[in-house]
Amino acid sequence: MTVIEITDDTYADTINNNPAVLVDFWAAWCGPCRMIGPMLDELSEKYNGKVLFCKVNVDENQKVAMDNGIMAIPTLKLYKNGEVFDTIVGVVPRDSLAAVIDKLIAQE
Repeated sequence: MTVIEITDDTYADTINNNPAVLVDFWAAWCGPCRMIGPMLDELSEKYNGKVLFCKVNVDENQKVAMDNGIMAIPTLKLYKNGEVFDTIVGVVPRDSLAAVIDKLIAQE
């Protein structure tokens, strides 16, 4: 599984129609965003079928970024059944992110 791009138009459907979703709010010019990208690619393989990994380019999809109160990037939002489960701002270690994803999956 790879990380999929979502937009202002596809965001709500993606969040509401998947039980567990991680969304990476990023921009091409953002150095830390480029650092976290490969980690998300790797984790999307590990959690294939359990969590949908998505990216939103904040420069191209400003409505979704504003609606979600994105003030800094990268920001990761994790959703469980359409509701925000957790938010992570900035780059975190891979193991820390995996621990949050494990909690997301474990919650019923």
